[in-house]
This record gives sequence, C-alpha cells and structure tokens, in this order.
Amino acid sequence: MSLPAVAAACVAALATVAVARVALRRHVERWAQALRRERLRIDRYKFTRKTRVVAALLDDPEVARAIEEHAHATGESESRAREKVLEYAEEIVPSFNMLSYYRLGYGLARLLLPLLYKVSVGYEARTALEAIPRDSVVLYLMNHRSNADYVVVAYVLSGDVAISYAVGEWARVWPLETVFRRFGSYFVRRNYRERLYHKVLERYVQLITRNGVTQGVFLEGGLSRDGRFREPKLGILDHVVGVKRDPSFTRPLHIVPVALNYDRVLEDRSLLRELQSPDERLSRGKQIVEVFSYVAKVSLRFLLRRARRYGRACVNFGPPLDVDAWLAARPGVLELPREQRLPRLKELAAEVMARIAAIMPATAVALACAALLREGGDLISRERWIALLDEIRDTLRARDAHIVGDERSSSEILERALVMLTMRRVVTAEAAGFRIDRSHEPLLRFYANSIGHFLETPRP
Repeated sequence: MSLPAVAAACVAALATVAVARVALRRHVERWAQALRRERLRIDRYKFTRKTRVVAALLDDPEVARAIEEHAHATGESESRAREKVLEYAEEIVPSFNMLSYYRLGYGLARLLLPLLYKVSVGYEARTALEAIPRDSVVLYLMNHRSNADYVVVAYVLSGDVAISYAVGEWARVWPLETVFRRFGSYFVRRNYRERLYHKVLERYVQLITRNGVTQGVFLEGGLSRDGRFREPKLGILDHVVGVKRDPSFTRPLHIVPVALNYDRVLEDRSLLRELQSPDERLSRGKQIVEVFSYVAKVSLRFLLRRARRYGRACVNFGPPLDVDAWLAARPGVLELPREQRLPRLKELAAEVMARIAAIMPATAVALACAALLREGGDLISRERWIALLDEIRDTLRARDAHIVGDERSSSEILERALVMLTMRRVVTAEAAGFRIDRSHEPLLRFYANSIGHFLETPRP
C-alpha cells in the first residue's frame, strides 16, 4: 500500500473514532438530561475519574501518617507501604458508569426480577423520608437475607437514587467484580486486620460521604444463617459517622432503615448447611454440582413455560434517623479512642436494628411457617392452620407489624404460602388436611425466625 493510501486510511480511522466519541458523548448527555428531568438523585462525585480518587487517597494526610506508622511497626520501607496503599486503593475504588447502572443493571433487574418474585414496597414512612433535606447525605442500612438484596433494593430505589454498596470479597470474581465496580460499589475485606488497609478504607468511605455519595450497607455484615438478625458490624458505620469529626463537613447526615423479606430465599438451604458441623456439610464439589443442577432445572422450567415465581420479595423503608441529632445528644463520642467509641456506636447500631425489626415485612410463607411450628404433630387440618394464622396476625397487628397482603383473609394468605411449601415438599396435601415433613423443620424455622421478634413474649 502506498504512503498516501496509508495516510488516508489513518485519517479515516481517526475521523471514525472522533465521530464515535461525539456520538457517545451526546448519548450520555441525553441520558443525563433525562435523569435530571425525572429528578433522580445522581451523586456528582460518582463521575469522578478513578485515578483522581486514588490520587486523593494517596495525598490524604491521615493515610500518609498511617504509612509512616506501618513502616515503623513492620520494618517495611515507606515506599513499599505506599505501594500497598496504592494496591488497596485500586482494589476499593469503583468505576461508576451511568449507562451500565441504568441501561444494563436496571434493564436486567426489570427483566429478571419479575420472573423470580413479585417485588413490592410494602411500607415506607413517606412523610418522614420526604422531609430529609435535599442537601443531606443518606446512608441506607438494611438487614441481609439474600444475595438478591443488592438487586432488589437497587431496583426499588432506581427511580430515586443510584446507590453505592459496600460489597464483601465474595463478589470479587469475574464477572461480578466488574459489574459491581461499574455500578459504583466498593469492596470490603472482611476479617482483614491490617491497620493500613483499614485506614485506606476509612478515608475512602469518608471521602465519598463528604462528597454526598448515597451508600447502602448491610449492617449485619453477612447473610443470616438461621433467619434471625445477626449482631451488627460497626466498621463501615464508624467510618461514615466519623466524617462528622471534620468541622468543614456541615451537611446533614441521615440513616434510612431498610427491611427485606422473601417468601423464598434462593440460597436458604446453603445458608442452613453452614450451621451444620463440617462433617455434615456437602463437599465443595457436591455444592457446585447442586448449584448447576438447580440452575439447569430452573432454566428448563422457563424454557418449557412451567416456571412459577417464588412469591413475594418485599422491601420496607422506615423513618430516617438524624445522625446529627444523635451525636448532639452524646457530645464527645467521636473524640473517644476507638475502644471506647465503638461501644457507644453500638447503641446507634442497636437503634437502627430495632427500627429495621419494627418494619420487617411479614410474608405469607413466614406466617405459615410460624403457624406450623406451633402445631406439634405431623398432620394439620386447613381449618386449624387458618385459625393459627388468625392468631399470629392478631399478635402482629397488636405490635404494629407490617403484614404483606394484610387486606386478604388468612385462607387467601395460606393459599399463597402453599405454592412454595408444596413445591418444596415441606407439606403435602391429604384428605384430612396436610402432612408436615418434619425433616424440613430447620427450613420452617428459617422463615419463621424472620418475624419471630414480633411473636416473642415481651419482657416485663
């Protein structure tokens, strides 16, 4: 090929790239304008280039002091400690992409979630939530029932805000890692004790908090294994609230409690196995085979159009907690050493968990399982089951619980629960009523425990 022809080809390629970049920029601008018209809350700092965020962490004075302390304590050179900080920052900081979040993420959620669940918001303290100041930084704290929680909460909030999650190391596998990063989520190492790492994580969390990024944190730190609430983890909460030590940060900070519950948690049996002794658990290979077998069966049902949804996935939003007011009532808390500060912050976590418990959705399966646990035998008549449901619903109403579908009769709620319970062979229909397979009792307790706090006898 002659030199003029090569030059012409290069010019044409450059022109094509330039046109493509202009078209992409216009596409992004149209999306941004559409989102603004819908008054969606897109935190501007999400669009900051990752390299700039990483540079800000490397230049942070507190991180610099942590590097010196780490070098002194371990004998490593400061240059090596700085390299570790860079590694940690690259690992933690995401790369938010608006098109990925709304076109890919929301599009897939809108397609797939309705195939699995009927997703709904059962209750929200609308007046109190709308009263949150527009300039407030919002932290959504929620219980953790399923790995589907990430998708369900983002789905129901997609019309209001793009939420950034704190995600555990379990998601650092392809393609989940790339997906979460593009959605603006940051990764957290669980049970990793190095102080230098935690200082980088702390300063990143405080950096995005100061810049108004809306975050979502599972306060329990992991999935519930038995259906009950787990003890809250204080690390991320301490980092977020700690931003109030900065006198230049004057924006209000609010915590919104979020409660999730399901008629079926996809990984419920796997979670229950983790309560067993190591000898009783399935081997890693058998677990993988079981997962692929389950996916194959579900896919086949969809192809044959015989698939049924797994009931309700319900999200409730409680009244927000004003962090500034909480701190004002406890002056000096943030100035305490960490060993003394965390017990005080545990009070804040306990208050949030209590608010989450108060708005926990009582699903049909949870109600039906709680009723079966009150019945001691292997047989139960429909009439007896309905009577037990009536008793439980009366107790829950007396404690202001939020019952999913409370406008329906107990008979109708039972019919909805039976779809799941018979499909999973927990109960089988007989002429006299239903036979209960008591080998599934751990599964019954898993679902009943989600509303068990409403049914416990109040302490005097």
